[in-house]
Amino acid sequence: MDLTAYRDLWKSEGVMALLASALIARLPVLATMVPLAFLAKDAAGNFGWAGVVAGAYSIGTAIASVVWSRMADRRGARNVVIVTGMAWGASMAVVALLPDSWYRLLPVAALVAGGFVSPVTSALRANWPRLVHGSRLRAVYSLDATAMEFLFVIGPMTGAVIVSFASPRAGLLVCAVAAAASIWWFGLNQCPGVVHDEHAEPRPTARQLLFHEHRTPLLFAWACLVMAFAAMSLGMVAVADHHGDRLIAGILEMVAAIGSVIGGIVNGALPGGRASYVWRRMLALTVLVAACVFATSSVVALAIVMFAAGLSIAPTIAALYERIGDMTPRSAHAEIFGWAQSGGMVGSAVGSAVAGAAVETFGVAYAWVLAAGLAGLATLTLLRVPPHRPVDTNAAAGAAVAA
Repeated sequence: MDLTAYRDLWKSEGVMALLASALIARLPVLATMVPLAFLAKDAAGNFGWAGVVAGAYSIGTAIASVVWSRMADRRGARNVVIVTGMAWGASMAVVALLPDSWYRLLPVAALVAGGFVSPVTSALRANWPRLVHGSRLRAVYSLDATAMEFLFVIGPMTGAVIVSFASPRAGLLVCAVAAAASIWWFGLNQCPGVVHDEHAEPRPTARQLLFHEHRTPLLFAWACLVMAFAAMSLGMVAVADHHGDRLIAGILEMVAAIGSVIGGIVNGALPGGRASYVWRRMLALTVLVAACVFATSSVVALAIVMFAAGLSIAPTIAALYERIGDMTPRSAHAEIFGWAQSGGMVGSAVGSAVAGAAVETFGVAYAWVLAAGLAGLATLTLLRVPPHRPVDTNAAAGAAVAA
């Protein structure tokens, strides 16, 4: 391990402020789903309505992600991020303050709120190639992936804590206020260079962006990977239910997240002196997920294998981020990550639904059979994607300055 890349990141102007503000900005948005679900359940009296409301919110987010990300590329991310962040906070406050008797309006209100989710993630990843180069770029993508893994654990837990000690309405209002303030801070930290230079390179159309020799398999592989993650999450819930202790699901999720955090940190500190094929990382993850199929009868054994699989999660995600960013013109960086986010949301919904049917029909282990199959499909899709090749950091930085 070589910690030089992390030391360089710490010294790089704007990097840590941008990463910290993005981390804090994404937290309240991820914390929203738990209080939103409980608010819908309390108002309508059943969790079926909560699923409808959550689905409407996800649809709004999936559509808006591409729209706002594309606008960020055209008009600069700062204004787009800040305006959508304020609008999301206001619309989520409206959702929180709707009377229970108006519960039939919750899906519409949630759809509108989802439509204003700020493109924080896509704007963040569009900034990295402009701020850092060479080994530092690989390290910052690893930190980004690791932070997201951390947020997916802490976010829902934060929402659940607020609901437990206060109420779903209080949870949504806290998230709305916190998101408005933190997204404003993130917007102020945007790199000015994100604004498109019309003379630098042509801006691709949506069709050109999506249907590309290498970007298409990368986006498809990302959707498959998110579907696999959704199947694994449902599988953990099924294992917990099978063993009669719902706490097991949270423990397994946390074990996998800890493994991912460790794997991401180590990945960012590796020298990276050789060409790195993303399909090899996906294949390693596939093998480890497949091993979970044979460990579902023992919680301890499954936890051990999930930790091992977790070690590959953040490095694989970071490699996909790096390849997608490297193979996309800078004028469309935010948009391509917006498409990736939308594809991931659709993949998550499909993965959960199919995994649920598989568990009900065949048994608990088949959630991991599905996850391993999806990861294997992603591996095959990535076989023809060119590898990441090491670039001299100083030379890359000098070329960027010259450009």
